[in-house]
This record gives sequence, structure tokens and C-alpha cells, in this order.
Amino acid sequence: MTGNGAAAESPAQEIEPGLWLRPGTPPLRLADFGLVAFDMDSTLIDMECIDEIAAEAGRKAEVAAITEAAMRGEITDYQDSLRRRLALLRGVPVSALDAVLQRLRMNPGVERFVAACRGAGLKTLLVSGGFTFFSEPVRQRLQLDFARANTLAVEAGRLTGELVQQPWGRVVDGAEKRRVMLELADLLGLPAARCIAVGDGANDLPMMEAAGLSIAFHAKPAVQARAALAISSGGMDRALGVLRA
Repeated sequence: MTGNGAAAESPAQEIEPGLWLRPGTPPLRLADFGLVAFDMDSTLIDMECIDEIAAEAGRKAEVAAITEAAMRGEITDYQDSLRRRLALLRGVPVSALDAVLQRLRMNPGVERFVAACRGAGLKTLLVSGGFTFFSEPVRQRLQLDFARANTLAVEAGRLTGELVQQPWGRVVDGAEKRRVMLELADLLGLPAARCIAVGDGANDLPMMEAAGLSIAFHAKPAVQARAALAISSGGMDRALGVLRA
């Protein structure tokens, strides 16, 4: 199996409306892969959780502007962009997170695509620059095997504007996404070429570039341009029209 990762050697071709495939991508079978890694916000789920937390506090416009710039790759230091956004959430009550969780929905086709991956024997990984408050319910609902995300620090029922230090570090950024995917693949005895990475923002590119197959789902232009397979309309399960069972 030839790895494709995320590369821009030749422009992708629209093989169906809203479904793009890079020329030279060989016929693919899900069973040829062993691990699929997913971004969470705006990939598995229909929102950017940090923006919605900010909305609960009346600060969405300010936070969302930073999120959008980071997703497009206009802010190249993801950790700095996250620190700036978290600072704006200092003092927000935890009840705001509960309100956001109640609105959270899976993106179209996600559950069918994840089920197909699991049915083909792939292990599943959620790796997110978002927060464990949301990633754990998502992991449980989709029955994903592994997850890594950031943990919000809370004192007296309010956000401190910081993250909790973890044994692996503090911030899941693009480099950490790539490292986690490759480390897990190694533990599973898999080469990078047998990994699929699915994302939509600039901080997903490191893991997408390392994977055997990169899938951009309703992604920012810079990400779609570098993916082997891109879905710009419709559900994530459209990938199954390219990936044979």
C-alpha cells in the first residue's frame, strides 16, 4: 500500500460533487489500514467548543476570531492562540460547559464512518486540541478506543483560564497530535502508512502528513488542498465511496 499523507504535488480532482481525490491515489480498502485518528471540533462534532463556551460568556466574537485564524494557519503558534483564548474564558462558570454539551451534535455521516472503520478492524483514536469535558462523552458515544485532549483547570466552579498539566504535557497541538498517532501506531505494531488521519484545521496537518491516508472533512482551504481525499459537502461517510470495505 502506498502512503499518501497530506501532499500538494498535484491538484485534487472532483470525482463527485463535493468529493475530491488526489490523482495517483491507489484503490484503497479500509482493511488495509489499522488505525484511524480523528480531530474532534468541527470534524467529529458540529462545533468549535471553545467558541461556544465563549458564547455563553458573551465573548464569542473575540474568541472565534482567534480560532478561525488558527484553523486557517494564519496564527502558526497553536499553543499561543489557545492561551490567548483561554485567558478570555477566565471566570466562566462550569455550568456554561454543561450548556454547550447539551447542544453538541455529531457531524453527518460520522457515526456510519466510524462504525465502518471499527467493523473493518481498525482501532480508533480521538486526538483533539479541545477539551476532555467534551471529548470523553464523544469517545463513549462513538465507542472509540483511545482519546487525548486538553483538560480545563477549574477552581470554585469556574474556569481559571489555564490547562491542567498531564504526564505527557499540557497542550495537545499539531505536533502532539502527530506524536500520539505515531506512538499509538507503533504500540499496535503498525507503520505510519497504515494510519488514516481525519481533520479540518491547520493543526491537523502534522498528523495528516504523517499518515498513509489523509482525509479533509469540510476543511479550511489550506487543509483541503493538501489532503489525499477531501469531502467539501455531505457527510463523512462519503469517504466510504472511495474506501472499499
